[in-house]
Amino acid sequence: MSVPYDIDCPYCGENIELLLDESLPEQCYIEDCSVCCRPVVLAVSFDADGVPHVHAAREDDA
Repeated sequence: MSVPYDIDCPYCGENIELLLDESLPEQCYIEDCSVCCRPVVLAVSFDADGVPHVHAAREDDA
């Protein structure tokens, strides 16, 4: 199941919506910002209650 989650792009600062896959407890992947098209490195985890925790970083900071 996909969970919507909003973050601010670490490059342009615009708010973007992600769809997180809660079937995997921990994930790391790159998704392009829908505004500036730069690669955002995402580290996603879900706690025991199913609450997502997302860290977004620039590709050159990861």
